[in-house]
Amino acid sequence: MTGKRPTLMDVAEAAGVSRALVSIIMRDAPGASDATRLKVQEAARELGYRPDSRARLLRSSRTRLLGLSFSTAHAFHAEIVDAAYAGATVRGYDIALSAVANGRPETRAVESLLDLGCEALILISPSLSPEELAGYAARLPVISLLRDDVGDSLDSVSSDDHAGIRIAVEHLFSLGHRRIAHVDGGQAVSSPQRRAAFQSEMASRGLDARVIAGGPTEEDGLRAGSELQQDLPTAVVAFNDRCALGVWESFRAAGLRVPEDVSILGYDDSQFARLSYVQLSSISQDAPLLARAAVDRAVDRLEGSTSAAHLVRTPHLVVRGTTGEVPG
Repeated sequence: MTGKRPTLMDVAEAAGVSRALVSIIMRDAPGASDATRLKVQEAARELGYRPDSRARLLRSSRTRLLGLSFSTAHAFHAEIVDAAYAGATVRGYDIALSAVANGRPETRAVESLLDLGCEALILISPSLSPEELAGYAARLPVISLLRDDVGDSLDSVSSDDHAGIRIAVEHLFSLGHRRIAHVDGGQAVSSPQRRAAFQSEMASRGLDARVIAGGPTEEDGLRAGSELQQDLPTAVVAFNDRCALGVWESFRAAGLRVPEDVSILGYDDSQFARLSYVQLSSISQDAPLLARAAVDRAVDRLEGSTSAAHLVRTPHLVVRGTTGEVPG
């Protein structure tokens, strides 16, 4: 290792443990067994690892940084990020960003935020298990944004998915639609909840709940749109706006008119819904409201509130040009 100062990752690889665990041991924080501590300390001695005193000094003082992880695959996350910056500024804090992307898993994104000295974490649609999330929450306040099934040790700020789907079905039902299909989100966070809500709301009206396998991207919507054309419904509720745009493009390419032949309703009310050439009707989760609530919750936990809370907001309908009365 001549010419290169040993790092935490070097120690982790030598000891056969995670980088996060080495960090815990080097800070003499709880969370590691005595045997593991000895193994890591021995590896550090053999490598000549010494903690960076400047970083240790930084960690000993307030950084007033809130760490925010987001996915590059979801445009709606970018709108939450914009609003989070504004909310943090009002409370006297700043935001540090870390992306979840192809080749960069969520654990890497979170550990990067911890390395920066973030005092609290806001994780947008986290995919980690409740046990993994609880591990981070044992070290600092963690707020799950857009996902509420995260256990009692975390705060959560979410949108009521069942209420959102109920509003969607009610809107289409009021326009005379009875043959309504749902293109789900596949493995995406919130997909099971929205799928179950759609099935429940359709059943409560005595209607058949047709669900098509989809996903969160335009490509998923395109594939679902092709399948829908084999037995065309009068209206479609998509998992999100990007999926809805894919369905829209599939129908348009087949010569179908929206909403004259079939209505399409998205979810999120993202920037894609507001495109002038689409004008997609959508269920709004109100990104600024959710972001401010998550930031406020993080700051409140840091400045005195000791117990986790779960906040649920009700979404609302934004009607534009892709939903209309059932074709005559």
